[in-house]
Amino acid sequence: MKMSNIAKGAAVGMAVGATAIMITQAKSNRARMMRKKAGKAMKAVGTMIDDISYMMK
Repeated sequence: MKMSNIAKGAAVGMAVGATAIMITQAKSNRARMMRKKAGKAMKAVGTMIDDISYMMK
């Protein structure tokens, strides 16, 4: 085997690994943002319900 073949294989392996890591992190970041936005929405709804119940008193 030539060293250039080994170097090419290593480079391809690193590129595939980096791509896989970026895809995995993008999914986890997207899920984290969705949870954060859902939490904010739930808090907003809770505040709105509290305000409405306060106005009815």
